[in-house]
Amino acid sequence: MSLLWFIILVLGLIVMNLWTIINSLFLYPLRADKQEQTDQKVSLLVPLRNERDNVEGLISSLSSLTYPNLEMLLLDDHSEDGTYEKLLSLTAEDARFTVLQGKELPDGWNGKVNACHQLSEKAEGDYLFFLDADARVVPTVIEKTLGTMRKRKAAMLSGFPFYPNHHFLSHMLVPLQHMVVLLHLPLFIANRTTKPMFTAACGIFIMIERSAYEAVGGHESVKDSLVEDVHLAREVKKNGYRMILANITSSALSYMYESNQETWAGFKKNLYTGIGRSTWMVVFLTLLYATLFVLPGGLAIFGMITGALYLLLPYVLLITFKMYVDARTGHPLWLSFLMPVAGMLLIAMMWASMLVHKRGRTYQWKGRSYQ
Repeated sequence: MSLLWFIILVLGLIVMNLWTIINSLFLYPLRADKQEQTDQKVSLLVPLRNERDNVEGLISSLSSLTYPNLEMLLLDDHSEDGTYEKLLSLTAEDARFTVLQGKELPDGWNGKVNACHQLSEKAEGDYLFFLDADARVVPTVIEKTLGTMRKRKAAMLSGFPFYPNHHFLSHMLVPLQHMVVLLHLPLFIANRTTKPMFTAACGIFIMIERSAYEAVGGHESVKDSLVEDVHLAREVKKNGYRMILANITSSALSYMYESNQETWAGFKKNLYTGIGRSTWMVVFLTLLYATLFVLPGGLAIFGMITGALYLLLPYVLLITFKMYVDARTGHPLWLSFLMPVAGMLLIAMMWASMLVHKRGRTYQWKGRSYQ
């Protein structure tokens, strides 16, 4: 590498660090109103498919919620592992819970989207709070979320939770969701305007005003989407409503994937669709991530072997970038030292996700196939 290209790489990494720090200032924290308002009813809606192992933790978490004007609807989407029976057993003593059985999946619908649609039809709340079965929340999460939405005059709020990962691929890939948002999404525009192209959302955690939800056509408007969270957020903005992204890591966590195999399948299903199924975007991001995330690791190894220690500088700057993101989101700081490995895995996942589509195959998730 010539000195000029080395200097350009270092400057690029410095800019990346500064941009991420500044951008993160516009990721709002969740904060409750000083004067609590409980006049509006909240419907907490959870779709479940083969989630027996998550049921106990989920019900324990939801049972501790302190918002008084609350109903909780849980829909079992044709589980084959006893999820429905366990839900009935663990919710029998709490009148706030209602357990539903899902209808057959109609043609043209994504499974989770259809489950959320059915839940919304049964809900009576002024706000709909969609939560995944692998999520756990603090008792005051509803008060904090409503308070933030009112303060920011938002009709919809979403956020990426803290991920307590226990498998190698999960450690490497799942926390990168926070990194991707802080690096690629200009939050000042995303959180202060209704421009649909500047949007991110996480289906694990979505609160939306019922009136806005119905005005945009609800989940039916995104019925065939594999990234329905982002597409629903875009529909909200297209219709002139404000949607904001918040830092929810101190209020919500998600046991997103239970194994390396599940992590691989989940990312393969979502990645290519998440970038608009654009081949050119895959090529561009491959070059970008290889330069910013992978190359610094190679230079550091070469520098240590040859004694050219100045070659460690890009790697140090990469570590500071990732360590800042992990510190903001509560993830282990040691992950930053493995960012070149995570970068290679992310590139591999993008190509694997794209090739499924290019070869005319289907994405597999929870016993269902998706185009």
